[in-house]
Amino acid sequence: MLIKHFKPFFVCAALLVSLTACNGNADQASKESASSIDEKKATFVFNFPSSTLNPNVDENYTAIRAGVAETLVKIGEDLKIHPWLAKEWKTTDNGQTWVFTIKDHITFQNGKPLDAAAVKASLNKTIQESMAMKNTLNIESMDASGQTLTIKTKNPLPKFPSELVHPSTVILDVNEPNMSKKPIGTGPFKVDSFTKGTELKLTSYKNYWDGDVHLKHAVFAFNEDANARVAALQSGSADIIYRPPFESISTLKADSSIAINGVPSVRTHVMLYNATKPELKNENVRKAINALIDQEEVVKEIMDNQATVAKGPFLSKFPFSPAPSKAGKGVKAAKKYLEQAGYEIKNGKALKEGKPLSLSLVTYDSLPELPLIAQVIQSKAKELGITINIVLTDDSDHYLMEKNDWDLSIYSLLTAPRGDASYYLSTCYLPNGGLNASRINDKDLTATIQKLNSTVDENERNTLAKQATEKINDEMLTSSIVHPKNVVAYKKYVKNWVTSPTEYYMLTKDLDIETK
Repeated sequence: MLIKHFKPFFVCAALLVSLTACNGNADQASKESASSIDEKKATFVFNFPSSTLNPNVDENYTAIRAGVAETLVKIGEDLKIHPWLAKEWKTTDNGQTWVFTIKDHITFQNGKPLDAAAVKASLNKTIQESMAMKNTLNIESMDASGQTLTIKTKNPLPKFPSELVHPSTVILDVNEPNMSKKPIGTGPFKVDSFTKGTELKLTSYKNYWDGDVHLKHAVFAFNEDANARVAALQSGSADIIYRPPFESISTLKADSSIAINGVPSVRTHVMLYNATKPELKNENVRKAINALIDQEEVVKEIMDNQATVAKGPFLSKFPFSPAPSKAGKGVKAAKKYLEQAGYEIKNGKALKEGKPLSLSLVTYDSLPELPLIAQVIQSKAKELGITINIVLTDDSDHYLMEKNDWDLSIYSLLTAPRGDASYYLSTCYLPNGGLNASRINDKDLTATIQKLNSTVDENERNTLAKQATEKINDEMLTSSIVHPKNVVAYKKYVKNWVTSPTEYYMLTKDLDIETK
């Protein structure tokens, strides 16, 4: 049974704030409207709406994605951390005391200078408003002097700088009263206006510290409907759209006015198993479900080759990625696992002690491929007499964390957004992890992750991360399915667009519109 929660469908004129009207000449009109060097502007349409711009509350990281705010460090295209607002940093006490030097001559968008005291105030605001960031940063004290900020954590955190890549740690002027609608950051774009769930209007900050901002204006719009995003691009009411539906890729490629760009992301689509459910406590049942997931089919048939097969939660280019699981795949392998778990196939049902195996699977359609993956697994499970009931929810994070009436979930998350394995392992597999929806509580795995979190040596950290991930793969605590590409479609007159594997950086100072 597929339970569908319908979302509003927004037509082009009502939903997306256009550069021009949506008519047959909109594409040319859009380009012409952007042709003045002094008034160049662009509209970008993202797939998840934001209800606030407060980075301590906003789960969509809009402030950093829209170029309003910046962090002390950032992750580069090489998936390594680099200085951003911080010039440099060093540590003592095996990673418990960190000294950051803040770059000179940076100002907030209200003209106030950025110094260590402002950074301290912003980080204090973050840990006051976000319990997750309070636990992650684990700060004991901060001391600000000029451009030098000294941070002491409650215990050694060898990868502390990588945590400051997190979009919730963007540095804002906390003395400005309206952080939810008009935060004041240090980025290339300042907020003109924000309409909850619809759009963010921006103007370039003329005194931006890192060089000239090429666009004068930008609109960061929101639309969950993938087909509506495509229609907006085709009509010219949008210049750039994020995540066009995979079935539209070939059509967009055939349009000579549109470019498609896709890069492997640090996101992974996974199957979660609720560890509290008796059936799923059995490793062989988990392996049976995993065997039904045809990763190659997902890549080719569902995602139009805009993904790669996941051999684990991390991209293979990371040094902490382990060898893939040796678990069997296919319906025959799934049947063997079921038999090892004590099930028999009788009268078209998978039975154990006369009880049929029936499981609920929760997913969501903001990423439209997820329900399709669920339906393929549902169909293959039926061949073995396993009933899978699919439930679509609008708010999967809260559903999975707060409710326990589900067995499986097709879910998607960033596994190494800060170039390190400890974020994913800690949040998803420690008993108190903020994203441990599966309720996993494995003593050996916990000990390995905790050791990883207190280890300084990079090679040893990679070894520990591999050990943890091998256990996850071998015992099928989670099934990694595919790494989707970050796919962006845009008009060819858009220049200097860079598709980030981390999904953090979108509107930048270099983004430009071709002039006549």
